[in-house]
Amino acid sequence: MTGVAVLGGGIGGLTAAHELAERGFDVTVFEVNDRFGGKARSIPLSDDPGSLHGEHGFRFVPAFYRHVVDTMERIPDGDGTVVDNLVETDATLIASVGGPNQIAETRTPDSVRGWLEALRPAFAEDLPADDVRFLLERLLYLLTACDRRREEELDDVSWWAFIDAENRSPELRDRLAFATQSLVALRPEVGSARTIGTIYLQLLFGQLDPTRPTERILNAPTSEAWIDPWVRYLESLGVDFRPNTPATRLEFDGRRVTGAAVAGGETITADEFVLAVPVEVASEFVTPELARAAPELDRIERLQTAWMNGIQFFLSEDVELTRGHQVYADSSWALTSISQRQFWDAYDLDERGPEEVAGVLSVIASDWETPGILYDKPARRCTREQVATEIWAQLKTHLNGPDELLRDEMLLGRFLDPALVETETGLENRSPLLINTVGSLRNRPPADVAVENLTLASDYVRTNADLASMESANEAGRRAANAIRDRHGVQGRRAAIWDLEDPVVFEPFKRQDRIRYRLGLPHPADVTHSLRTVTRRLSERV
Repeated sequence: MTGVAVLGGGIGGLTAAHELAERGFDVTVFEVNDRFGGKARSIPLSDDPGSLHGEHGFRFVPAFYRHVVDTMERIPDGDGTVVDNLVETDATLIASVGGPNQIAETRTPDSVRGWLEALRPAFAEDLPADDVRFLLERLLYLLTACDRRREEELDDVSWWAFIDAENRSPELRDRLAFATQSLVALRPEVGSARTIGTIYLQLLFGQLDPTRPTERILNAPTSEAWIDPWVRYLESLGVDFRPNTPATRLEFDGRRVTGAAVAGGETITADEFVLAVPVEVASEFVTPELARAAPELDRIERLQTAWMNGIQFFLSEDVELTRGHQVYADSSWALTSISQRQFWDAYDLDERGPEEVAGVLSVIASDWETPGILYDKPARRCTREQVATEIWAQLKTHLNGPDELLRDEMLLGRFLDPALVETETGLENRSPLLINTVGSLRNRPPADVAVENLTLASDYVRTNADLASMESANEAGRRAANAIRDRHGVQGRRAAIWDLEDPVVFEPFKRQDRIRYRLGLPHPADVTHSLRTVTRRLSERV
């Protein structure tokens, strides 16, 4: 039996282990933490079995997540599978200090009026008509551009430049240029038009697709609803789990990996090695010898990370807000949240932690560079206590009006991501997030690199999903498993890989653009945009 050592027990590592174990491989997973799941894992607040849980941040599953959902469908849990633990949301609250709050429905429209309402978050009434037309043109540009133009041209353009944010209305900048940051921790000035535009369209298509729920979240903390049943299932397949056993080095003979050093001075051997550690750790494994054998590994260190970390507030009342996400549109730290209790039908708060806890507000902060409203400094320069106090203050500023939804006396406790560690100058983030900066696609390696028994399974791997997410990590794990399967000639099906879906009506235009791109011609919309920009600027000077 072929032995596989998976170094890293996050979503990518667990996915690779899943696909390989189901195909008869002998798999061992080595993980630095005492719990599996990586950034997705839940963390008990204490050693008490009945303890409340905190997390790196809440999970959500949009419609275009195909790989994660397929995996969940194959994990037994009780009388069903883990996918049964996904709950559909109804609406997103867009809270603003400078204007009225808005509600955006997230269920698939079932009427003409509903379809028009579904488009309002993108083309809201308060946007100037010229901006709406311009945005439509930009989105059509993306939809009709061929794959090579997207990868080789649009990946080298920022989203900020692509939507001409400097020359558009403040409303457009606020609504679209910065809205992405709360989802992907990515500033529009540095994020590529290819990545941000693609994900923006996928989220929009997901809401308009009647065959899949627009957005779902888990009905309990992530480990209880997903990771723990997953580990139990993999153990039933024979997977050996080694927690608290970080890998520190790969041994390489110039052709293949001969071993991996792990904590305690042990060197493990295997037929195949899957490197499934985060991007900020992966580069530490790349020796000069490995880089010469597989130059794509040497480019990993050029990839950049940003901060996107969560905090849970435990409340004496269940503040439901909307049955879905809350987006705090003009919050200094780009906050989003979910009021969890209304979804947690599989997690009884009454049996967890202090008896007084009746609600959990899970919040993610995506901007750690902008000064806050209390201490006038960015989150990364604050203490952990200041971060928690500042986020609570920003939430109250957005939610409290005539009805005081959040009151200080409601706050019973909080759990800030333990990856944020205090230093003399502020905070260190030991679990940052990969970001898709301009031109970064060329630095993302494939899962199957030019080392005969080494594969990669993490969200920095080049995938169709193309975003730092559990979906990308899952897809990367599948790609790694397929490479190993193919090398060893294992019969049977390969792990399924799904492409992102664009409406087929645009395919003829994409075929036409393939010809234009091969001939070195610009996209027609790019020509139109350039002419309009020059004309407008000339008119402004007159």
